Amino acid sequence: MRKRFIHILWAVFGTGILMVILAFVAIWFGMIGYMPDIEDLQNPINRFATQVYSADGKVLGTWNLNKENRIVIPYKKMSPYLIKALVATEDERFYEHSGIDFRALGRAIVKRGILGQTNAGGGSTITQQLAKQLYSEKAGSTMERLLQKPIEWVIAVKLERYYTKEEILALYLNYFDFLHNAVGIKTAANTYFNKEPKNLTLCESATLIGLCKNPSLFNPVRYPERARERRNVVLSQMVKAGYLSRGEYSQCAAEPLTLNFHRTDHKDGSATYLREFLRQYMMAKRPERSDYPSWNRAQFVVDSIQWENDPLYGWCNKNYKKDGSPYNVYSDGLKVFTTIDSRIQQYAEEAMYQHVARYLQPRFSAEIARKPSSPYSDKLTPKQIKSILNRSITQSERYRTMKAAGYSEDEIKAAFRKKQEMTVFTYHGDIDTLMSPLDSIRYYKSFLRSGFMSMDPKTGAVKAYVGGLDYTHFMYDMVSLGRRQVGSTIKPFLYSLAMSNGFQPCDLAPNRQQTYMVAGRPWTPRNANHSRAGQMVPLSWGLAQSSNWVSAYLMSKLNPQQFVQMLRDFGINSPDIHASMSLCLGPCEVSVSEMVSAYTVFANHGIRTAPMFVSRIEDNEGNTIATFQPRMNEVISADNAMKMLTMLMGVVDNGTAGRLRYRYNLEGQIGAKTGTTNNNSDGWFIGFTPQLVSGCWVGGEERDIHFDSMSMGQGATMALPIWAIFMKKVYADPSLGISPAIKFDLPEDYNPCSRKAAEQDDFEEVGGGSIDEVFE
Repeated sequence: MRKRFIHILWAVFGTGILMVILAFVAIWFGMIGYMPDIEDLQNPINRFATQVYSADGKVLGTWNLNKENRIVIPYKKMSPYLIKALVATEDERFYEHSGIDFRALGRAIVKRGILGQTNAGGGSTITQQLAKQLYSEKAGSTMERLLQKPIEWVIAVKLERYYTKEEILALYLNYFDFLHNAVGIKTAANTYFNKEPKNLTLCESATLIGLCKNPSLFNPVRYPERARERRNVVLSQMVKAGYLSRGEYSQCAAEPLTLNFHRTDHKDGSATYLREFLRQYMMAKRPERSDYPSWNRAQFVVDSIQWENDPLYGWCNKNYKKDGSPYNVYSDGLKVFTTIDSRIQQYAEEAMYQHVARYLQPRFSAEIARKPSSPYSDKLTPKQIKSILNRSITQSERYRTMKAAGYSEDEIKAAFRKKQEMTVFTYHGDIDTLMSPLDSIRYYKSFLRSGFMSMDPKTGAVKAYVGGLDYTHFMYDMVSLGRRQVGSTIKPFLYSLAMSNGFQPCDLAPNRQQTYMVAGRPWTPRNANHSRAGQMVPLSWGLAQSSNWVSAYLMSKLNPQQFVQMLRDFGINSPDIHASMSLCLGPCEVSVSEMVSAYTVFANHGIRTAPMFVSRIEDNEGNTIATFQPRMNEVISADNAMKMLTMLMGVVDNGTAGRLRYRYNLEGQIGAKTGTTNNNSDGWFIGFTPQLVSGCWVGGEERDIHFDSMSMGQGATMALPIWAIFMKKVYADPSLGISPAIKFDLPEDYNPCSRKAAEQDDFEEVGGGSIDEVFE
């Protein structure tokens, strides 16, 4: 009987062992649950943030999606304290086992499962925890979690076969979620201590490793005292493991928990507007006509041209990985090397802030404070203002959210008029206030907007890109997305067409008001400047003084359709450009990036260089997978380019941009053009040297938000100072190699024409009309 019982016991035991073996075999080959294949095991992490670099090697920021703000670093770039703290705390026999620590597992089963000691610790090794992080979904029940355990054991054993111990530790730390959008040790070190992982101190390393047990429970931001206690537990484990002396422990354990916390997301870093523009630009899909509403079909044409001509536009959907899937900037861990120079970018941001925030905005705020319809022009009726504000309401995120939740229009309107606590932007820092959502819309509209871009005219490399003053509060990019009327900055393109049709800089034109018949209707352009009114003036003077009368005269001698084609050749693809006489005064809406690129023609022998934002792209292993070259096209002849160059230099030396010399004391050769539109709604300035072409725009969010006085609202006041401050900063930095001593490539004593028209007899004065509209 006893013998039979023993046989039965052995049979049961053997059957159990056999079933366990069969279960593990089934798990090993993926017959039970998910089992990653060799390729998945060798490439376990496939969701990494993309890093965006400047041309001088600085990290400008990252692109990530929610929990995927991960940047991978190798083992050698981690502090030794991190490694020792992790091993001592989470897996003291890490270097001895092959994925499963049977001793620790047995201890956990006895203490937790049999004796019920919940604080006895678990038996999971670092490798098992890594397997859980990589391949296990969040369990919905205790039973589901128990079923996941043996699968993780098998994966852990496989991971130990394919990776060294150092690689497993690096994977663990690169993958762990340290909270606050800090996934991976590099992001965590930056988020909590503003450091690189290799520079973390003993105490800092112990604090981060303390999170590994339970990030939410030991969150150092929310529970600092609890996190400090956990840090000291980690330190004591390091003493126990022989990694730390008692003296070192005592010194560190006595220190307070000190953080340098900064939550990171895609809005952080430098050149934020550029990074957001590039993210959308690279991820653009092939334009389909059906995706564009009827009122925006012209944009379909523009986007289609970009898709065909610019390799960077839609790059992610034009290029494919080895597995045939398109690239994803959120998860593929790419490195995008931009052409931005971090120093020049900083100077551009500082120049914009210095002029707009410190000078223009206080004066604009004082002016609109006196208006009953602030911030709008007094010319608008209450009905017009109400219509504008209602449009802004329906475009807001709050409106869309409430509408989707089923609220009625009346309920939404009432909610927008109800005061509530909110935090609003000021140039002195965010403030808490009581304000209705509708009032907040008017409040934010009272801030002037601006955009600035600078590029190398020879290569097209964009050196600085500032789409606004604060991306968090003003996300709309006024360099590439925003299009505004360009005013007189369009005139150099008209003069270029004139030079191509045989006109010369010294040819005379009547500087007087004239009426032209356009499609059977009279058109009489006005002029802001009545200097030399009624006289015959050289074209060079007309451009330097930005005479509308001279521009209209030229337009009457040229073909408006030819002018449209000339603008297209200059790279201006704005969909609202139409052939008309008034086009010569710049009523069309164009982006800053298009205008700056167009002006490269004058600094580059008649050749336009398209903006180049990215030089190369690398994959997450450092392999170069894309390179980009300058894109150029000849617009005007080299001879005509020299004529235009001398005339635009005259704008600075003898024209509307003269304050660059007498107020800002800028030296060297500079070509430029100012621009102002009706009612001072837009202020433009585009200037160039042999090494940089830079342009800026300043104005309100809408055209009816503007300075009343022309002295404040003109381009020479609103935009020119930004350019001047920027260039002074650039010239003051010798490391950039940009100098006012460098000259344009012009023949010595170059004279575009032999006649000195300015010295010829004046034409009889015919007088001019009154001014109630201004295109500078």
